[in-house]
Amino acid sequence: MNTYDGNCALHISLEGRIDTNSAPIWEKDIIDVINKTLEKEIIFDAEKLAYISSAGLRVLVKFCKLFDYKPKLINVSREVYDIFETTGFTELFDIRKKLREISIRDCEKLAEGGNGAVYRLDEDKIVKVYKPWMTFEEIERERNFARTAFINGIPSVIAYDTVRVGDCYGVVFEMLHSDTLGHAMRDNPDKLDEYVSQHVALAKTLHSTHVPKGSFSRIQDVYHGMIDNLGKWCSEDEIKILRGIVDSIPEADTVTHNDLHPGNIMIQDGELVLIDMPEVTVGPPICDLVAIFRDMISAPKSNSGIIEKSVGMDSDLILKAGNLFFEKYTGIKDPAELNVYLQKLGLLYAFNVTLVPGSKSERAVEMGDHIMNNLLRPVVIPNEQAIKALFSTI
Repeated sequence: MNTYDGNCALHISLEGRIDTNSAPIWEKDIIDVINKTLEKEIIFDAEKLAYISSAGLRVLVKFCKLFDYKPKLINVSREVYDIFETTGFTELFDIRKKLREISIRDCEKLAEGGNGAVYRLDEDKIVKVYKPWMTFEEIERERNFARTAFINGIPSVIAYDTVRVGDCYGVVFEMLHSDTLGHAMRDNPDKLDEYVSQHVALAKTLHSTHVPKGSFSRIQDVYHGMIDNLGKWCSEDEIKILRGIVDSIPEADTVTHNDLHPGNIMIQDGELVLIDMPEVTVGPPICDLVAIFRDMISAPKSNSGIIEKSVGMDSDLILKAGNLFFEKYTGIKDPAELNVYLQKLGLLYAFNVTLVPGSKSERAVEMGDHIMNNLLRPVVIPNEQAIKALFSTI
């Protein structure tokens, strides 16, 4: 059966057994379809495929030669996947196993954010169920980033498998029997100095962790991807300026979380453990510091309701913890000098916000015109050279 999805990709369903007897029939039927639709992406759906022999594999090899991309094979059963893996077909096709389906009916909701909600599955596991607009690739990226962080010695939650939850995707994580750093700060204000010191130590651990090339996305590539989506608001000259700023960001092979506020950090047996990993990149520490400035200096002043929910404490305490974080991270004790430093971060933050509508989040897209008229043109464009210099020197 052949169907088209919302992106106009052609789905070809592989069914039953494809062996010596049936392979020639499959080859004729599929090649007829492909020859008529070469301009469309082909996705082979193996949900109903029970078995494939070497004869069937040779048919698929022929199809591979027709494309200038890796064709997708989705919904592959564990048994059929073993055949593909043993024969090396995982190198030829983008193969995705059939996802386990789970139900969250009667499960306790633990938290909810912009991209999804977290539910308790049992004493040892939780599931993060993503909003319908989150793609499989984006969700797999978070799971893979969590695993990569863990094996590189970064304290992070264990990610298990990607699952289906109704019409949405989810990722199963280990259940940490602990609370967030934000709640600990809120509930123990007398220990704020100690908790902020731990927060700073975690940030510096990330910023000194060198990872192999390809472990995470480059921050520059992420920014360029966002700029790709700004054509609705920006002129070609403005796009060129933004790309020039991104290209001025120094290369680095160290880790940036890019959402390192206390609400995304758990305390487990006295150790801080990272959660919420979809935005992890490699890049210079300054990019992470800009994100911390966003959440702990700027947001408590301008958007307290949303940030209070995310971080788990009131805006005054977030701001106090934020100032203390930068004092400890930089070693700057003089309030006036620290304020100058934060003003520089604020200029980099203005550039960062300019890219946000390119993330395609609904709220950011709605604010696109406001951001361009109030940040890009009056702040970022006139300070292009200063922003480039700050990325290299601050």
